[in-house]
Amino acid sequence: MTIQLKVYDESAVTALCSTRANEKKAWQTMALLDTQVNVQQALVDAAQFGIRYVLLGICEDIGPKANLGNGGANQAWSAFLKRFLNQPHNQFITTQKVLLLGEVNVDDLMAQSNLLDNQQPQQLTQLRALCQQLDERVESVLSLIFKAGLEPIIIGGGHNNCLGIIRALSKHKNTPINAINFDPHADFRECEGRHSGNGFRYAYNEKHLNNYHVIGLHELKNNQATITAMNEANFKFNSYQAIQVKREVTLTQAINNALNCFDEAPLGVEVDLDSITGMPVSAYTCCGFSVSDTEHFVHLAAKKRQSTYLHLCEAAPSQHPTGLDSGMQHCGQVITALVNSYIQSKESL
Repeated sequence: MTIQLKVYDESAVTALCSTRANEKKAWQTMALLDTQVNVQQALVDAAQFGIRYVLLGICEDIGPKANLGNGGANQAWSAFLKRFLNQPHNQFITTQKVLLLGEVNVDDLMAQSNLLDNQQPQQLTQLRALCQQLDERVESVLSLIFKAGLEPIIIGGGHNNCLGIIRALSKHKNTPINAINFDPHADFRECEGRHSGNGFRYAYNEKHLNNYHVIGLHELKNNQATITAMNEANFKFNSYQAIQVKREVTLTQAINNALNCFDEAPLGVEVDLDSITGMPVSAYTCCGFSVSDTEHFVHLAAKKRQSTYLHLCEAAPSQHPTGLDSGMQHCGQVITALVNSYIQSKESL
């Protein structure tokens, strides 16, 4: 199968990068892949030269639309890049271990999806079929990264992409994996066709997901069928209400308790930016967590030695109430902070 991947070279990122006298920027320390070499071999070579983390974008909003939601998640990657690449490099962040790989090629799928109306049943079915094709592309690209022994940081798109990531890791390790998800939604809806609301359910049904815990699940934003299905799978959650409203458990306690329940299987770290109050996302919330809470979640999860990837999804800059420019700045800053938190935590082990 052809790997649908846009590998970045210097010309792909030059327009995003800035310079300043007497200051080294992150982009000046990061690596790009050798485009003249087979991608799999180039990734293996990168790992041997000291690269540990791989940045990968997924510029799609097919999954959220297929879940009857809003678009805009296709813009998160570009918002992140401009901010992350131009932050100062100093002793506190090891961007010299970061490879900027590129993005999953979704141009043709997006062109088809942009002609579809998710309020029309037949077209909704078509959107879900496109999402299934997207799963295959995500899996194929992630397989290359895991086979090279590298840790992917996947940015942009909907939470539907968790399925391709989990499939790739589970198949590579030949074992079902564990996942911890900071999210108001369990994304465990029925298998009614692929969308952003049922990736973990499909992963579980396909026996790729061993243990799954949701931090911050909103008790009133998940239907009973989803909660029942979670219970039947023996998957756990700590609700937003238990942490933030009733204060029955602190956020730190909830995260650490969940992490301590995982076995030695690989662990996926999942963050739906819908969990953050006031964040421009596919499903905006006024009742969520702060950015620093989310950084703390990433920090603690990354310290778990079994954690193998970071997935940051659902940011949608165009959903910002004052417009796209503000949304790009907002999303860029928040996603950059979460990526920094992951890398700093990993490097402190």
